Amino acid sequence: MVFLYDKDSPRQQKRKSMSCNGCRVLRKRCSERCSLRSSLNWIDCPHAQAHATLFLAKFFGRSDLMFFISSVPLNNRPALFQSLLFEACGRTVNPVNGAVGLLLSGNWHVCQAAVHTVLAGGVLRPLSEVVAPSESMFSHQFQSLASDSLKRSSDATAPVMSTMVSGESEICSSDDGKKLLNLFV
Repeated sequence: MVFLYDKDSPRQQKRKSMSCNGCRVLRKRCSERCSLRSSLNWIDCPHAQAHATLFLAKFFGRSDLMFFISSVPLNNRPALFQSLLFEACGRTVNPVNGAVGLLLSGNWHVCQAAVHTVLAGGVLRPLSEVVAPSESMFSHQFQSLASDSLKRSSDATAPVMSTMVSGESEICSSDDGKKLLNLFV
């Protein structure tokens, strides 16, 4: 007597049909309320969804990735996943300044190419030729921000601050007697 069994039981077939690409690649149980499923909707290709999930799980860690995604509302999860993907790719390509440094230095195309490489299943390496944002660029941007904030706060009710530098710290005091110690001088 010979018994023929299907490889998968109906229960296993149902579970396989429900599993999203993110849970499949992370080898975790998937359900209808899966937090990864809603995060991956913006990526069309199933293989790209798997590559992106695996890359982020390697970069942030599986439990941290799941914590990040589950801690935001359902409608913001795709944007969070995309933001995490750009940050992880930016940090991999430019470890010092990351995605923000690539954006400020005018090399955003490098970060976009890194994301496309990850979605295609490629491997990223730090690039040595990425130009770091210059300090003059930062100082110019912060000067303009500081001057804008000074213009907004230059009313007559603002307290007058005096500064005293001693050694490696700075003590600021206002005319009403409050003192502030600044150790980062």
